[in-house]
Amino acid sequence: MENFTFWNPTKLIFGKGQLEQLKNEIPNYGHKVLLVYGGGSIKRSGLYNQVLDILKELNCEVFELPGVEPNPRLSTARKGVEICKQEGIELLLAVGGGSVIDCTKLIAAGAKYDGDAWDLVTKKAIATDALPFGTVLTLAATGSEMNSGSVITNWETKEKYGWGSPATFPKFSILDPVHTFTVPKNQTVYGIVDIMSHTIEHYFHLEESTDFQDRMCESLLITIMEAAPKLLADLENYEYRGTVLYCGTMALNGILNMGYRGDWATHNLEHAVSAVYDIPHGGGLAILFPNWMKHNLNVKPERFKQLAVRVFGANPDGKSAEEAGLEGIQKLRDFWNSLGAPSRLADYQIDDSKIDLMADKAMVNGDFGNFKKLNREDTLAIYRSSV
Repeated sequence: MENFTFWNPTKLIFGKGQLEQLKNEIPNYGHKVLLVYGGGSIKRSGLYNQVLDILKELNCEVFELPGVEPNPRLSTARKGVEICKQEGIELLLAVGGGSVIDCTKLIAAGAKYDGDAWDLVTKKAIATDALPFGTVLTLAATGSEMNSGSVITNWETKEKYGWGSPATFPKFSILDPVHTFTVPKNQTVYGIVDIMSHTIEHYFHLEESTDFQDRMCESLLITIMEAAPKLLADLENYEYRGTVLYCGTMALNGILNMGYRGDWATHNLEHAVSAVYDIPHGGGLAILFPNWMKHNLNVKPERFKQLAVRVFGANPDGKSAEEAGLEGIQKLRDFWNSLGAPSRLADYQIDDSKIDLMADKAMVNGDFGNFKKLNREDTLAIYRSSV
């Protein structure tokens, strides 16, 4: 296990009716608020009006940035930065899923930066300050509500990158499972895949003596796999929504991966695909991750066997580590298929015509991945096996 320092300053406020806590949190930061949200689902659910009523009660001056995309775009973040600078915004409030929160993070950092916000995403500059922001989460998926990371797409240049800074942790995040009741089935599935993928990204690393971390990852995977089919059969079940929501936060707030660094190559592979084709992130992960696993099975077969046996119930008797690992990979694929997740890029009408372009995007910073460094040949092989 590596040396580590754990620090997460986000206040997590979880449970039914916790939206009222905005009345305690917002006055700590100011009264000029930029409300950031997506395509209008919060208006249909009534959450938008609930938030506005609280802001009105607090005598806040409210500005709005609607229309954040599922793969949040640089152009939208730039609009938010301009509003913040022109209007002297004191607090941003992201009401939505991970995409809304990711966009808000760039707005918050960009508002404190003299140059173009894209510099922060491409690491030409490092965000050292940001406007304070809070979140009201409406979708279990990315974990962005309790971490400092963000993923932004530059649609004009077809680039999509992850970035982050210690300055971009939310000050507070409100998680009420009720606010996720209206998430449709397909988006719920994508969120479940994303949560599981974050956990599996952690799991594949090369450090030793991570027994407790392994068990935490395995426990989260087992828990969400037990809850997922029940939730999809009863989308307004508070307990199942709550379980998945909490799993999503825990999968990527830094607790599972203390003392080691996971792989994260599959996320880079998917970012390149959705930068070109703008497909759902969770859908892309469902397609790519089992193929990444097959491609890298020989790196540390016992690791794959451990996951297969402990999480997916593979029977190791009379099998090599590679054979047990392959059984686990197939069980993962079968589980995601049972939820309705895609398994081939062809499910999104994607053929092999732009595989080289996707590889260019994935390789922009050279070889990538921490469990195994992927070169261009590896990248192309995984994409080809995913078509």
